[in-house]
Amino acid sequence: MRSLILALDQGTTSSRAILFDHAGRIRGSAQQEFPQLFPQPGWVEHDAEAIWQSQLAVAQQVMREQQVTAADIAAIGIANQRETTVIWERKTGRPIAPAIVWQDRRTASICEQLRNDDHESVFRAKTGLLLDPYFSGTKVKWLLDNIPDARAKAVRGELAFGTIDSWLTFKLCGRHLTDVSNASRTLLFDIHTLDWDDELLALLDIPHSLLPKIVSSSGIIADTFPTLFGESIPIAGIAGDQQAATFGQTCYTPGMAKNTYGTGCFMLLNIGTEVVASQNNLLTTVGWRHGNTADSQTSYMLEGGVFMAGATVQWLRDGLNIITHSSDVEALACSVPDNGGVVFVPAFSGLGAPYWDPHARGTIIGLTRGTNKAHIARAALESIAYQTADLMKAMQKDTHIPLQELRVDGGAARNDLLMQFQADILNTVVTRPSITETTALGAAYLAGLAVSFWSSVDELSSLWQIDRHFEPAMSSDERQHRLSVWRRAIQRAQAWDQ
Repeated sequence: MRSLILALDQGTTSSRAILFDHAGRIRGSAQQEFPQLFPQPGWVEHDAEAIWQSQLAVAQQVMREQQVTAADIAAIGIANQRETTVIWERKTGRPIAPAIVWQDRRTASICEQLRNDDHESVFRAKTGLLLDPYFSGTKVKWLLDNIPDARAKAVRGELAFGTIDSWLTFKLCGRHLTDVSNASRTLLFDIHTLDWDDELLALLDIPHSLLPKIVSSSGIIADTFPTLFGESIPIAGIAGDQQAATFGQTCYTPGMAKNTYGTGCFMLLNIGTEVVASQNNLLTTVGWRHGNTADSQTSYMLEGGVFMAGATVQWLRDGLNIITHSSDVEALACSVPDNGGVVFVPAFSGLGAPYWDPHARGTIIGLTRGTNKAHIARAALESIAYQTADLMKAMQKDTHIPLQELRVDGGAARNDLLMQFQADILNTVVTRPSITETTALGAAYLAGLAVSFWSSVDELSSLWQIDRHFEPAMSSDERQHRLSVWRRAIQRAQAWDQ
C-alpha cells in the first residue's frame, strides 16, 4: 500500500523534503541549508550541485528517519524557487557556471536596452511579465554572452537551460522538462499558447535547442532512477513554489488569494481560466495545469512579488547581528510598544511589484538617539506587511473585487505580531492554516491527484484546516496615517543608485 506522497521543496536558502499522508498531515520532514553566494554587489548565485546534493540528502534522510521505503511512496511532487537559472552540459550534466538566483540584478542593463528598443509591450502581451532582471530570460542571455564558448555550444545543442525544477528533474530521472507554471516565469513562454515563443527567443538571442519540454503541473512525467531511493518512484507533480503554495492553500476558486512569507513575499490571486492583463504593474502568470488531455484546463493568477521578506529578518541576524535566530525577531520587536518613528524599506536588491525599480536601495528612516535595535526589528516586520498592502491595493484596482480573506503561509506566517499587523494594515481577515508548509503540501497535492492518491480538488479542499484568524483592530485614521508615512519612505528609497 503506497500510503505517502514525498514533496521536495527546494527553496532559496534551503532544501526540504516532507512526507504527507492521505489526510494531508506531515509524517516526517528534513531540511538542509546551502550556501548563498554574493560575488559582487547586486549579484546572487547558488551552486547548482549543492542544491541537488542537499535536496537528495533530505529526501533520503526523511525516508530513513521515518523508516519509509520507495514502495511506501505513491509519487513525488516538486516545488522550487522560481526564475533561478541553470545551464548545464547535456553530456556530462555539469553546470557551466553558478546558478543565477532570482534575486540577482546583474541583467538590469539588458532589460533597460530592451525597453529602450520598444520591446517591452511584446514581452508584456505574450508573457504577462515585465522586463525585469527577476525573470530567467535575461539571465540565460547573460550566461550565453559571458561564459566562454557557451553560445557556440548552445547553438550545437550541447547545453540545457532549466529553472530549478528542470535541474532537479534532470538529476532525478535524466529528462529535460519543466512545467507550465515555471515556464511562465522565464520571459520566453507565451501564456496564451502555452508554448515557447520564437519571437521572444530571437529578441534575447536564445537557441530553441536549449529549452526543456513543457509538461502539465499535475501528471506522471517520469520515474526516478532506482539507485536514488532503492526503486523507482513516479514524479507526478511540478510547480513553482508560489503556485504550489496557492494550490496547497486550496485557492481553487477565482477571487481566492494567498500570501507566502518566505525569503520573498508573494501574493497570488486566482483569476480563473482566462488571461487578465494587469493595469497596475502586477504579473499575470500560469497557476497550474492538470493532466495532458485536450480538455485539460489551465488556471491563471495575478501575482505581486516582494523581494525581501524573510530575507530582511535574515539580514537582521547575519548583517546586523541583533538576533541570534530568525525566530527571535518577534520577541525583540514586542519588547517595544511601537516602531519609535522608524520606517524600514528593505530594497536591498531593488523593489518588486508594484514599483519595479531595480535601482531602489534599502533605507531606514526616522532614526533618533532614542532608536534601539528593537525599533529596527519592529520596523523590519512592519515593512513586510506594508509591501503586502501595496500588492493588495494593486490587485483590487485590477479586479475591482474587495478581498474578504487572505490566506497566509511560509515561515514568517508563524509570527503572530506580523500577522496581526498585516490584518490591521490591510483591514482584512488574515487566516493561517494548521499546516503552514503549504508549498510542499501543494506539490504533494499536484502529484497525488495525478496518481489518484486524492480523487479531486473538492477532496483537497475538505482537508484544509484553520489554525487562527487574525481580525483587523486598527482604526481607519491610524491605518491611513501609517500608509502615508510608508509611501513617503518608499519615495526616498527609489532610484537611489542611478
